[in-house]
Amino acid sequence: MLSARSRQDRQLMIEHKINLTPIGTVRNYVNDPKRKDWQAVASQIVINKELETALDGVEGFSHLIIIYWMHKLSPAEQRPAKVHPKGDRSLPLTGVFATRSPARPNPIGMTVVKLVERRGSILEVTGLDALNGTPVLDIKPYIPSHDSIPEASVPEWLHAS
Repeated sequence: MLSARSRQDRQLMIEHKINLTPIGTVRNYVNDPKRKDWQAVASQIVINKELETALDGVEGFSHLIIIYWMHKLSPAEQRPAKVHPKGDRSLPLTGVFATRSPARPNPIGMTVVKLVERRGSILEVTGLDALNGTPVLDIKPYIPSHDSIPEASVPEWLHAS
């Protein structure tokens, strides 16, 4: 039996459905997500024309954070609570929120990319681990003093792989 607090929390989650509108689309030659060489992938992020001026100033940054919707994941792939990190069965089953697995309740991806060039509403980038046609939800500048934490720690299994 759910407590009053649990029922209240569940009701809030139901009431707060989120609708997102993509700001652009990924264009590249990648249609298969099973890759190891994402850093070598060159992509275009084609931003909706009405948002072109929102890119003003982005050229001053060498790297950007791209947030996108992993649109090719099936509902079944979005359900696991635990996964083997990197799909490696020799690694321990780990809670999905402690991994970078694409299999998650909300298929939101995030990657730091190198900005090669901006041409109007098109960003040329490398290192984007997204498939051709992926909807882009947001772009943020990568700011080392905010986004890098040198003293951060990670689990031992991450070093082993």
